[in-house]
Amino acid sequence: MPMKLLGGWLAPLAATAMLGVMPLTGEGHGPTRQKVVEKITIDAPAAAVWARIRNFDALKDWHPAIAESPASQGNEVGSVRSLKVKGGGELIETLEGYDDAAMKYSYRAKDGGALPVTNYTSTIIVTASGKQSIVEWRGAFYRGYPQNDPPPDRNDDAAVKAITGVYQSGLANLKTLAETR
Repeated sequence: MPMKLLGGWLAPLAATAMLGVMPLTGEGHGPTRQKVVEKITIDAPAAAVWARIRNFDALKDWHPAIAESPASQGNEVGSVRSLKVKGGGELIETLEGYDDAAMKYSYRAKDGGALPVTNYTSTIIVTASGKQSIVEWRGAFYRGYPQNDPPPDRNDDAAVKAITGVYQSGLANLKTLAETR
């Protein structure tokens, strides 16, 4: 509708709305992407720490919650890792990036499986800090329930709490293993 037809007090209101400055009322929104970053310093050389975690199928060897972690193609991009959680639950992850020289890899899980998340991506990286190592594990994801008003066990807080717990317990155990030469 042309601006001069609106006339009077409606013209500025309509112009503002057309510019997209006014919020739309009554519109709900879906979940927002959540992020978790956990770091730990380990009293061991970076190469030794990387040697423990470098293989995509090695999660079972250092994460206390994982019973099995076979990977279909080892460290090749596209490899699919099938995680079996101790006490029940599964998660399927796909390797998206692997850089042995930079001591890092990235992976994705569309469905969170045993975790209350969806569209989960993660990167783990080891960096040298003198004679110590810093291991950073970071992830981004959406809560497990994509609609508005999620149940408490699949909301943003539950998703962040679950991923934080996974990272903290894994990194703490990795530290123990790496420092117990």
